[in-house]
Parts: sequence; C-alpha cells; structure tokens
Amino acid sequence: MTASLADAETLLPDLVTLRRSIHEEPELGLHNPKTAAKIRAALAGLPLEWREGKSTTGLVATLRGGANGRTVLLRGDSDALPMDENTGLPFASRTPGAMHACGHDSHVAMLVGAARILCARREKLAGSVQFMFQPGEEGHHGARHMLEDGLIDPLPDAAFALHVMPNAPHGVISGKAGPLLASADKIRITVHGRGGHASMPHDACDPVPTACAIVMGIQQVVTRTVSIADPAVVTIGQIQAGSTDNVIPETAMIYGTIRTLSPRTRTEIQANLKRLAENIATAHGATATVEFTEGFPVTVCNADAVAFGERTIKTLLGDEAWITMASPVMGAEDFSYVLEKVPGAMFFLGASHEGSDWRSCCALHSNRMVLDETVMAKGAAVHAALAERFLAEGFGA
Repeated sequence: MTASLADAETLLPDLVTLRRSIHEEPELGLHNPKTAAKIRAALAGLPLEWREGKSTTGLVATLRGGANGRTVLLRGDSDALPMDENTGLPFASRTPGAMHACGHDSHVAMLVGAARILCARREKLAGSVQFMFQPGEEGHHGARHMLEDGLIDPLPDAAFALHVMPNAPHGVISGKAGPLLASADKIRITVHGRGGHASMPHDACDPVPTACAIVMGIQQVVTRTVSIADPAVVTIGQIQAGSTDNVIPETAMIYGTIRTLSPRTRTEIQANLKRLAENIATAHGATATVEFTEGFPVTVCNADAVAFGERTIKTLLGDEAWITMASPVMGAEDFSYVLEKVPGAMFFLGASHEGSDWRSCCALHSNRMVLDETVMAKGAAVHAALAERFLAEGFGA
C-alpha cells in the first residue's frame, strides 16, 4: 500500500508555512539562494543525498529506498515572475518587482511534503527517488542547465511534475497523452527604411506602414499555411518606431511570440514568417531582418505515463479527481527538457478555493492570483503515490 492523503494532510500546516515564507521572498531567474536554503532547512536531517551544479542554485535530493530498483524523478520549480503583487495577502511579496504569480512556491512546498512522506517510508521503496528543485523555469531554461550540469545523471526511468491551476476545479487533476504544452520562441523583425520629414513621406521610406503590413500578413500566414490539426499561435506583442510626431524614423521593430505543438510546424512557421517579412518589406521599398530566439520545446507526455498517472490518482483520490484534457494548452514549460530524455508526464492540479466559481478566478501570471493552500496536501500525496507505485510496478498495464 502506498502513502495516503492522510499522511500528507498531517504535514499541511508545515507546507503552508514554507509556501508563505517563499512567497514573501520571491526570487527570479536561475539563482534562488534564499529559496534553496529554505528547502534545505525543511528537509534537514532526512536520509537524502544532495547534488548542486555550477549554473544554477538548483538542487537534486536523492532518496535511496530499501531495494535497489528503478529510479523516478519528481520536479518542483522555484522561481518567481518579474511583476508587482496586488493580492493584499498578509504574506504578499516583500520584494518589489517580483511575485510568485505562477504557483512555484506551492510546487516547492508540495515536493518537500512528498520528500518527507517518502523518507518516512524509505524501507518500503523498491528503488530511488530524485527530488528536483529547479529555478529558472520562467524563460531561463533552468531544467536544461541542470541537465547539462549532470545533476540528473544517470537519467531516471520516469519523471513527473505537477503544476497548480488557480482557475480550475478545486483538487481536480488533469492531463493528457502527447503534446500538453507548446514550444515558445521569440521573433524580432527589424524593418529598415529611410528617415525623413513627416510632411514629405515621398522623400523617405517610412518603415511604420511596412511594419503594419507585416503584422497583418502574419495573421494570414498562420490561418492559411498552418493545419488546424497541428496548430500554431503567433502573437505580436510590441511594435516600436520613431521618437516624435513629425519625424519618419529609420527603423521599426516588431516583437512577438510563436507557439507550436510539433517540431515540423515550429520549423515551417519560422521559414514562412521570414519569407513574408522580407518580401513585404521589399514590396514597400524597405528591407527586413528577421531573428528568432528559440525557447522551450514542446512538452510531450508519454502515453503510458499518463495512463499510469490516471490510475494512481483515481486510486488515491477517487475517480472524480481526474479529468482527461481534450486539447493542449499553448503555454510553455521547461519540464519539456526532462521529458525529451525521460518518459513521464506533467499534470495540472486545480487550486481554486473550494466552493468558488473557478471560472472567474484569476489565472496564472495575474498580479491578483491566489491559491487555496489546502490542495497542497493532495499535491504532496500525488507526488508520493506516483513515485512509490512506479518504483513498485513501473508504468504497468
């Protein structure tokens, strides 16, 4: 028998205290030393082997069970977002320009809870568990850096992660096989014109209308060259040009994000956007330089791992606690780097307040995002159950 929800509920007060302490002192990027110290303190005295790398403050704590069998990895990310908090919580961020608006503080707390549960059951474990406390998820490629630093070498046999969703039904866990989250790349287009006086545009080459034509053309490229069965989303979030009203600028800058669900579409949409921008610029007598910055790859969940997770969650929490998602989410995750190398899955945990209208709750990355902290007991229990059952059975049938 694996650990129960009751085991996690006894730890909930400690998990809430830890989560709030991290929430008050959010840290950005690849280096979260205060958070790392709090993780170490919360797990002090437990039979864990610790690894650290040179590129981040990420930690991998390994628990070796009573038998030398499989290895399973559980991931919890730790970094915050560069934004001010407006929740009014008594434990709101005390760091200007930083907020745990993506729930990573709760991810750390849940993983600490799972580590404590599994350490107490060490002799019953049929293998080893790696607890991956990872900074730099918010666009900083923290998982890739930890892999490159060798912190997860040799690779485990399976890997799992949980992500809270504040605007999803309380305590309900969801997932799907195949692409779960999109790749995320940046596009920057520089339109090169010829500056001049705003009253005499015929003597200049105005890059602003060219940039506008490119942005409108991008919408057609997506709808007319990308299959709805393998979709892409391209959003232009910023256009910059000029310094005043009576000057035609030399250049105009276009910035956007590209989201796809397959490597093929990822490659094709970049080629199409480059061709479109360059040729529209040429048609206007200008030129365009197109640059891409590759972000996270597609997060692909192994079908056997998802089926195993569904069975484990239903056994632990009941059939009503699981929802199979109908479609992917076009957000992105750097747990994708782990899932490129290891079969596994990420699941979403509904964290709206029990009894609330979850559809009206503020979403992830909102400066007003709040969580029902009681769901952290379920998250810790699910982490522990996934690890213990996988070590005993593998993905099973």
